Amino acid sequence: MRLEGKTAIVTGGASGFGEGIVRKFLAEGAKVMIADINAEAALELADALGASACPVDVSDAASMAALAKAAHKTFGVPDIMVNNAGITHLPMPAETVDEAEFDRVFAVNCKSVYHAVRVFVPEMKARGTGVMLNMASTAGVSPRPNLNWYNASKGWMITATRALAVELAPAGIRVNALNPVAGETPLLASFMGEDTPEMRAKFLSTIPLGRFSTPQDLGNAAAFLCSDEAAMITGVCMEVDGGRCI
Repeated sequence: MRLEGKTAIVTGGASGFGEGIVRKFLAEGAKVMIADINAEAALELADALGASACPVDVSDAASMAALAKAAHKTFGVPDIMVNNAGITHLPMPAETVDEAEFDRVFAVNCKSVYHAVRVFVPEMKARGTGVMLNMASTAGVSPRPNLNWYNASKGWMITATRALAVELAPAGIRVNALNPVAGETPLLASFMGEDTPEMRAKFLSTIPLGRFSTPQDLGNAAAFLCSDEAAMITGVCMEVDGGRCI
């Protein structure tokens, strides 16, 4: 029960790594709001697990402000904000990704954190405590070919995490990130281009432990970084990657 008495919002929490984080946080005693663009899936999971839910488009300022308002009504200023929602473009040469797709990737993967900081950090500062956890990626550390702009967005996330950690530490707010390798999530097929045994074998050959990240792996790491056990840890971008970045 390392998160007993804590409140948390998890964006993209209705599936994939986000769902793994939601389940672990609940198991550790937190009250959790599942925030997802798929409102139906968020509500269904919330009903099943005993959480709350709120639809959100993390790329939109008004939608994020509405999320903050819903959280405030439900349990006040969250102790923990997990910026997990993310997307990718299909594997292709960098020069062939069209501008609309580029903008979409950066709006969801990067600008969402800007929106989260705008709506949640002022109240965390006023309270004097808070934890923000961002979902980066090994793609931001050791990029794969043909995922150029996704790689770049996750490199941005790593830098933003470290910059925020330094800036917000005097206010009592910790900021960390997780760097998963590809996992069994709805984005896996998009990363690979096609979900075939051959393509899976190619990806797995780059991971020393020989398997993908799971939602449970990310939930376990997130629970530690967001707990008081990690009170002296900020600005860390933790690889949960089976050794891929070694």
